[in-house]
Amino acid sequence: MSEVVTSVQAFTLTQSRDVPYLGAARPGETPNEKGYLVRLGNRTVYPIFDRSILVRVETNNGTVGWGETYGLVAPGAVGELIKDLLADFTIGRDPTDPAAIYDDLYDLMRVRGYTGGFYVDALCAIDIALWDIAGKIAKAPISTLLGGAQHDRIPAYISGLPKETLAARVALAQSWQARGFSAFKFATPVADDGPAAEIAALRAALGPEAQIAADLHWNQTADTALGLINAMAAHDLWFAEAPVRTEDIAALAQVTASCDTPIAVGEEWRTHFDMLHRIERCKIAIVQPEMGHKGITNFMRIGQLAEAHGIDVIPHATIGAGIFLAASLQASSALKMTKFHEFQHSIFEPNRRLLIGDMECKEGYYTPPTGHGLGVALSQAALDLLEPL
Repeated sequence: MSEVVTSVQAFTLTQSRDVPYLGAARPGETPNEKGYLVRLGNRTVYPIFDRSILVRVETNNGTVGWGETYGLVAPGAVGELIKDLLADFTIGRDPTDPAAIYDDLYDLMRVRGYTGGFYVDALCAIDIALWDIAGKIAKAPISTLLGGAQHDRIPAYISGLPKETLAARVALAQSWQARGFSAFKFATPVADDGPAAEIAALRAALGPEAQIAADLHWNQTADTALGLINAMAAHDLWFAEAPVRTEDIAALAQVTASCDTPIAVGEEWRTHFDMLHRIERCKIAIVQPEMGHKGITNFMRIGQLAEAHGIDVIPHATIGAGIFLAASLQASSALKMTKFHEFQHSIFEPNRRLLIGDMECKEGYYTPPTGHGLGVALSQAALDLLEPL
């Protein structure tokens, strides 16, 4: 008997953090009653806890797939989109054809302009769960369904150095270097002495062979971004990420045309259409697909566009329970142009108790999970944290 989807359920999974993402709150960054604070360096809201949205999809034969997307703020928006709209149009469908379901669900709201944001986040969680089911039915990892693994392991770079002083951030980077990691990225909004001083200190401590990148967090004009990038380039900057506001394609075109440093973009994009709008005008060196915003279907479409245009793929590491990280590694391993993958150590390490499976990151490399589907399952500890939406 063929399998069809019979249920789609959405949950939040929330965990406390000892230190907020990006490090301790600076003066003027007091959390509100919901636990949200605004980082003054990039004017972006973050919770003081970790929270993502998990989607459980089940078939008539009892095959269960899990998906995940962002739930950092306003998780009810994503939950309502799933419950009120997307679930009903997923139930009854063949889960072995996730891309067709993705396109049909995307088209439901295209006329109304819902081609990004929370709508596509909700869709991406369902997409991941369907690919998980498809892999389980095929008794193979998702990477096999995507054409086969091109990489048995993927180089990982240390992302974020969430300490309060430059000296402490340098020491943290050195501690990871001692554990076999040779690539690092820091966030310029929390580089208190300035980005040039930050990379200079890291370079002096980590040596000439280390690869050091900087995330500018989308908050510069083209001219200010170029000034910062050129100052950091004197210390052998690996790449500059998100140099200008995401809406300002003209500024991105100016930056990519005016400096030799590789420019990396794409974390916040939802679909391959976002990439198409930019590669026509901008000299992009690195694309950073974020599984929690794209789902496997669009992640792969972006990766295939990158291959066609000679652009490296260095995925953004998802901030969550690990389901969409597993999905990211499955897809990344199937893309020839994958060169590195971000390692959010301050999330991966504390959250590893939430998953069962052989997904690992150590000695500078990710090992993608090898089981069927995503290759990971939620532990009892994770199931105990789920709250229905």
